[in-house]
Amino acid sequence: MEGIIALLIPFGAFAVAGFAIWTGHQRKMVKMRGELPTTHDADTERMREEMKYLKDRVAVLEQITTDGHSTKQLENEIEQLRDR
Repeated sequence: MEGIIALLIPFGAFAVAGFAIWTGHQRKMVKMRGELPTTHDADTERMREEMKYLKDRVAVLEQITTDGHSTKQLENEIEQLRDR
C-alpha cells in the first residue's frame, strides 16, 4: 500500500502540471477564436478569389499532364493560360 502511494504522489504532481498547461492552452484558444474576424473584409475576399484562380489553374495543368495531347495542342493550351 505504501508503495502505491509513493508512486501516486509523483504521478499526481505530473497530472496537475499537465492539467494546468492544458487549461492555459484552452484559454489561449478561446481568446484567439474571439479575436478572429467574423466579417469578410477585402483581403479575405481577394485571397478567396486568388485561391479559386490557383485551384482552377492546377486543375487545368493536371488535365494537360494526364491527357494524351499532341505537342501543338499542349502549346495552344499553355498559351491560353498565359493570356488569362
